[in-house]
Amino acid sequence: MSKICQITGKKAMVGNNVSHSKRRTKRTFDVNLFRKKFYWPEEDRWISLKVSAAGLRLINRVGLNEALRRASDAGYLSIKSK
Repeated sequence: MSKICQITGKKAMVGNNVSHSKRRTKRTFDVNLFRKKFYWPEEDRWISLKVSAAGLRLINRVGLNEALRRASDAGYLSIKSK
């Protein structure tokens, strides 16, 4: 499974570990992801999303329906209606 938020589209970034002697080795900065179930009242069903902490804040701020609409418009999520 890929480490991508389905709401914001955030992915793991690549950077360097820098030691005290300034030697650089590659590392990844992973996204703070959660597997979370949400109740979607407009469709009267539960949906399961892989969402980051920033995605959870977005859902709390604008609501689940608006967050899902934005994610599907941006291409991060495909929603199957009944």
